[in-house]
Amino acid sequence: MIAIVLFSMLLIYVICIALLIYGFTNVNSSDYLDQTPKTKFSIVVPFRNEGENLPTLLESFSNLNYPNDLFEVILVDDESEERLQIANCRFRISIVDNIRVSNSPKKDAISTAIQVVKNDWIITTDADCVVNKNWLLALDNYIQQHSVSMIAGAVSYHCEDSFLHHFQQLDLASLQGATIGSFGLGKGFICNGANFAYTKSFFQDLKGFDGNDQIASGDDVFLLQKAIAQFPEKIHYLKSENNIVITKPLDDWKSLFYQRVRWASKTSSYQSKFGIGLGFIVFGGNVGFLFVVCCFLCQFAFARLLFGIGNILLMYFLLLVKFSVDFVLIHKTNQFLKTKTQYYLVSSLLYPFFSVSVALYSLFGKYEWKGRLF
Repeated sequence: MIAIVLFSMLLIYVICIALLIYGFTNVNSSDYLDQTPKTKFSIVVPFRNEGENLPTLLESFSNLNYPNDLFEVILVDDESEERLQIANCRFRISIVDNIRVSNSPKKDAISTAIQVVKNDWIITTDADCVVNKNWLLALDNYIQQHSVSMIAGAVSYHCEDSFLHHFQQLDLASLQGATIGSFGLGKGFICNGANFAYTKSFFQDLKGFDGNDQIASGDDVFLLQKAIAQFPEKIHYLKSENNIVITKPLDDWKSLFYQRVRWASKTSSYQSKFGIGLGFIVFGGNVGFLFVVCCFLCQFAFARLLFGIGNILLMYFLLLVKFSVDFVLIHKTNQFLKTKTQYYLVSSLLYPFFSVSVALYSLFGKYEWKGRLF
């Protein structure tokens, strides 16, 4: 009975990842940049104690290949403990204080910014990011060619040569691959707020973050899922190398664990049944892997008694297939992100332990975020 359950879990996992790979290839790349810029953008950056990172982000805005009069930057200060110094910028920039009305500082920050933006198209990104010089141009050209009200884009890490950084990149690549793959299947359910665009009028039609503002994170995912549930034809994924946003990986395991707990804590509140189901399948695949590893670490005779020699060999074969489909999705994603796939084998052995721990802790544990406890 145990063997049948494990076989089923691993087999379903492999099928789902294979479908995501198909979906990934089904999303066409769009690197068209030939049209004259027309779209006016408001870039919204919520921040808290980001004096070290914001100058780098603003410098990347200064290097944008886009007319300065067609975009503005709104920085929303969420009770920073330091005074932000802004050098002279060639573009229009404003700093506003966050107006807190919910349990989610970032959602409040975006809602605050929307009250003062001067343009209909809004893009959110994070203070520790750097944008491609053609970031806005790629969005503009895509908007001119498509009838769209919301656009999700890619995010990657700038990795140093450390295992921790590349472990995070592999994890992020799996999420980005699942994001693109789900859009390719017509089942988009996840995106990243560091590269997320939508119109102000569309945000207002969706009634903003009403219904999920009690959850600290999810300014991106919940808004996307609400939009897809009501207007699926208006939401696209922009698969463009010119639209990739680069962010910083974390430098210690504790911070990484808390970040992933924050991400995982919103899964139970997903509106997307596909997203919830995929989350359970991935969790089941990782639990199945851990069970097989535990049996392997026990005496082989015990594992043979529990499963039978034929079933053990079949289990190992399914694990090999799991590693293979995971690698294909991650490698294809890293190729798109222009990032190396390093430490894959070691990370693949460690990741199920990390992932299951994060999932279980997120059910009852608290986490730190920007100096606050949630």
